[in-house]
Amino acid sequence: MMKNGNVAEIFGEKVFNLPTMKSRLPKETYKSLLKTINTGAKLDEKVAEVVANAMKDWAIENGCTHYTHWFQPMTGFTAEKHDSFIQPTSDSTVIMEFSGKELVMGEPDASSFPSGGLRATFEARGYTAWDPTSFAFIKDNSLYIPTTFLSYTGEVLDKKTPLLRSMEAINKQAKRVLKCFGKNPERVVSYVGPEQEYFLVDKKLRDQRKDLLLTGRTLFGAMPPKGQEMDDHYFGQIKERISAFMKEVDEELWKLGIYAKTKHNEVAPAQHEIAPVFSTTNISTDHNQLTMEMLKKVAGRHGLYCLLNEKPYEGINGSGKHNNWSIGTSDGELLLKPGSHPMDNVQFLLFLAAVIKAVNKYATILRVSVATAGNDHRLGANEAPPAIVSVYLGDQLAQIVDELISGNHEDSAVAEFIETGVEALPILKKDATDRNRTSPFAFTGNRFEFRMPGSSQSIAGINIVINTIVADTLSECADALEGCDDVKAKALELAVDMFKENQAVIFNGNGYSDEWVEEAERRGLPNLKTTPEAMPYFKSELSLALFEKHGVFSRTETTTRTDIMMEEYDKTLNIEALTMLDMAKQEILPTCLSYAKFVADGVAVKQSIGIDAAAEKAFAKELTELTSELMTKIEELSVAVAGTPSMEEDAFATGMYYVDTVIPAMNALRKVADTLETKVSKEYWPMPTYTDLLYHV
Repeated sequence: MMKNGNVAEIFGEKVFNLPTMKSRLPKETYKSLLKTINTGAKLDEKVAEVVANAMKDWAIENGCTHYTHWFQPMTGFTAEKHDSFIQPTSDSTVIMEFSGKELVMGEPDASSFPSGGLRATFEARGYTAWDPTSFAFIKDNSLYIPTTFLSYTGEVLDKKTPLLRSMEAINKQAKRVLKCFGKNPERVVSYVGPEQEYFLVDKKLRDQRKDLLLTGRTLFGAMPPKGQEMDDHYFGQIKERISAFMKEVDEELWKLGIYAKTKHNEVAPAQHEIAPVFSTTNISTDHNQLTMEMLKKVAGRHGLYCLLNEKPYEGINGSGKHNNWSIGTSDGELLLKPGSHPMDNVQFLLFLAAVIKAVNKYATILRVSVATAGNDHRLGANEAPPAIVSVYLGDQLAQIVDELISGNHEDSAVAEFIETGVEALPILKKDATDRNRTSPFAFTGNRFEFRMPGSSQSIAGINIVINTIVADTLSECADALEGCDDVKAKALELAVDMFKENQAVIFNGNGYSDEWVEEAERRGLPNLKTTPEAMPYFKSELSLALFEKHGVFSRTETTTRTDIMMEEYDKTLNIEALTMLDMAKQEILPTCLSYAKFVADGVAVKQSIGIDAAAEKAFAKELTELTSELMTKIEELSVAVAGTPSMEEDAFATGMYYVDTVIPAMNALRKVADTLETKVSKEYWPMPTYTDLLYHV
């Protein structure tokens, strides 16, 4: 446990990080490994042997008996297979060994992971390869080694490999642009800070809900008398039980070297957020996977359960994962920082314009990166950005862009101040932009905040897309700049042209309004409301050519990933529909029949002794009619589910069938069941209500 609140004392204690490496590795080995980490240089096999031995000794000293190659298959979760360090000796005892070969490569079974048809079930062999740019760490008495995951024939079966490729793509193209400006940084890196939203629910109550157990969200539930309309939960005082949970989460994450920074109550009851300091995209992705895991693990120790589903409660705000993305050089220059006079900062304007063009040109692919069954319920629900992809710049930058487009190049200084009107209070320096909570892709000072991702998503796929589309527009900039006599003039010309050609995607207003939906249609912006509508765009020639050009995915890898994402959607909807039917038939319908009988029996008793029971009789009739309607809706959903086409034949057609047929039937069944919940006595209702789930935490 942490002593006297000294975070520095425990930070990174479970990580084989740079200080630990420096103290345990020979100087030359450390320098060689550091070069690999910082520049991506090829790892020396001799270095791996020395590192493996030092890593093993450190792990054993810290109580480890096993090691595991920790990887990120296309499930969106992490995977691990544990092997002990023991090696038998000739005298029937054991020694603890760990070789460079074991560090560099592992061999898990690849047959049961999603492959989109790349691998047959009987083709089982797969390989993991050590990622030295992400530090090994200790968890549950095992040494965890971050790795990539490949099939026997070399197909990429994970999310980390293409993420590293996308980081290399943006490094290559950004360096080309910077070289034209006379700069030669060792490396250009993409950075991410993911804000993670989540709900907490009492575990005992969660265990009484079959929908929460099997799907992670409630499929039934009437709104409580009080929801979030008072706005009293947002940034409100944190309850003691939740505070104790958050404190333990922080400490566990700090031990793993994760820069957990911010924690607070979110908008909805029982909803919260945790956010880290920025890290490189690769490290941030690993850390976010660990954060989601730790939220769930620590919640259990406090009698809680952590819900990461994007929409666990109907009518209540959903949970997102705001992906704050930026790029900078290895020597510390942020390439999206406007400076005090952005109009004169041609390099910034060029990079800004390149990002805007990327978002506009590849809006459909960006939408696919956040397309999941859970997120479809959240996007556009007056709590999250709409499914329409647009860019928010803020008044000052929007003015600069307008001036550049119109040719009125007046200098617009960003630095402004806010007077509070109270002498004792400090004068506040105003940021270059406001924060637009309704914008999918908002500029927020020196970065873009991508607000569309869902809470449960791995940020790997999201940032693979962002890195690659920006690398592509930067490559076009580099092509135009290389060999120019007047780079600054040409760069400004390019920026202005990109601003002009991509004005349609810039929107600084209210993304929640109906007017914006109509305006976006006039501008020609796509509005892909559901996953099945969006997913085919990942197989488009635009997408295939993009990822192939920058070596992030082969055409086959892009196609198979599309199929995997579509199949995941179909399977999720199938599980939800079957769970809904199961709950309706086995729990809700019997309850409603019993309660209707109870009320009817009461009417009969009163009438038998001559007491007027007109009100009770009307109520009994209403219950009977609603219960009859419930039975009808159960049957309609059963028929809809039975008619679902095979996803093995066409996963996209199956997805559209769910959108057009099954989901409407699910919504109709829920509407009747939720109405009955408001009529049936609390002591009869078979499951915890929204009031229980949201307020008994």
